[in-house]
Amino acid sequence: MASGVAWRTLKNVVTTPSLLFPSLLFPLFFFTAFAGGLSQVRNVPGFDYAGDYTSFQFVFVLLQSAAFGGVFTGFGVARDFEGGFARRLLLASANRSGIVLGYGLAALLRWGITATLLTAIALAVGMDVGGGESDLVGLYTLALLVNVAGFCWSAGIAMRLRTIQAGPLMQMPVFLTLFLAPVYVPLELLSGAMHTVARANPVTYVLEAGRGFISGEPIHAGLAFALALGLAAVFGLWALRGLRAAEAAGA
Repeated sequence: MASGVAWRTLKNVVTTPSLLFPSLLFPLFFFTAFAGGLSQVRNVPGFDYAGDYTSFQFVFVLLQSAAFGGVFTGFGVARDFEGGFARRLLLASANRSGIVLGYGLAALLRWGITATLLTAIALAVGMDVGGGESDLVGLYTLALLVNVAGFCWSAGIAMRLRTIQAGPLMQMPVFLTLFLAPVYVPLELLSGAMHTVARANPVTYVLEAGRGFISGEPIHAGLAFALALGLAAVFGLWALRGLRAAEAAGA
């Protein structure tokens, strides 16, 4: 069931330009705008980061693409419920948890396409990579966990409301959480309420750990993995309970 759902979902994405291109162009637009248009921010006094500004922004855009790769897959879950296909899945599946797993695999593979393209472009424009192989494994593993958390959050909403009209509710909290982290400058350069909110935001530590990995100076690695795993686990439970709600409602 999981492999069948994953194959169908991924095939629909790669063969439908209206589904594929937004998930590719969205992170590329942000990478170009932030890493290129804001590159002089690197010269702000107190900007203490070992790598260049391209790598500083690359990590944010990579994590953003991972989160929204999961969220966009959640849109597909909502469309399947709205169109009636998900009801047939529920009737045909002996172990319905495989449905969630299948969509989750599709979200991961979908993000893999975006991450590959984004990485290739970043390297082509000369991004500085100071981290070694183990550091890069750490960076992409964190992004993978963010992808899982983003998908499980949106899938839980999709299976409870079962309509594509729930799209803003899936997307907006993720968007706000990401942009309430230190996106443009390190945490130390933020002040006032923004600094307070960013410090309380778990994404901040995942983002800082990712930037540490790519610059070769890891920080907050243990905390970042604990937070990312915790988010993935909590939202995984949220998604499974959403499946139970869909079953109880008869989809």
